[in-house]
Amino acid sequence: MDTAHLRRCINLHRSQAGQVLIRSVFKYSAHVGIAIILSLVALESQAQTSYKYVRKHLERYDDKTIHYGFFFAAPVTRFSVGHSPSFLNADSAYRIYSPNRPAFRVGLLINAYLDDRFDLRVTPSVSLLSREITYDYPNSASKTELRESTWIDLPVLLKYKSERRNNSRMYLLAGGTFSIESNVRKKEAIGASRLSMGTMDFAIEYGIGFDQFFEFFKFAPELRFSHGLINLYQPTTNSAGIGINRLTTHSFTLYLNFE
Repeated sequence: MDTAHLRRCINLHRSQAGQVLIRSVFKYSAHVGIAIILSLVALESQAQTSYKYVRKHLERYDDKTIHYGFFFAAPVTRFSVGHSPSFLNADSAYRIYSPNRPAFRVGLLINAYLDDRFDLRVTPSVSLLSREITYDYPNSASKTELRESTWIDLPVLLKYKSERRNNSRMYLLAGGTFSIESNVRKKEAIGASRLSMGTMDFAIEYGIGFDQFFEFFKFAPELRFSHGLINLYQPTTNSAGIGINRLTTHSFTLYLNFE
């Protein structure tokens, strides 16, 4: 029987302890590595989920100085009635007002690039308008003066653009519009209308819009307000003019622009 040596026992114990320690280190490292890999995969998956590729249409759109287009518009328009001192004294209508009426407008669009923030826009158009004035009497039925006409409009507007975000951007615009009335349908011919009005107008306009870029064109819905500055009322000696000394135009319009 061999004699057991203490050195051998110690060496054997060292070898087993080292192996156990190494296995523990490798096992812990494996767990840490797996945890790190899983964390990276989760972060990558989250990054892919949060990031969505968006194709930028008409990327060099602003490199061109002039753009052309067309638009359709739906105005809601009326007269703003200014009353004269005789309105309170005369024995006539106790209320004179102009209700809102829908209309239609179509035209061309010419947009000139000035810089990254400003454009100059000209939008000649033809408007088919129908405005009326209603007279309410205390002891009789109400009467209406209807004026149906065609207006040729020439707006000149300054457009302020926000920074483009992918395929969209907001904008503001303001300017003035010169208008000429043509082909007016006056009911004087059948004896119903007795108001006389001017045929030229100038209005200030302002509004807000949204540019949306598509693959082959740009679509821009727009809301615009218009306030006439010229008094269209022409004094008359008949009862329709009693109580009125000023008529100006006002409108609210939805534009659908295509460029």
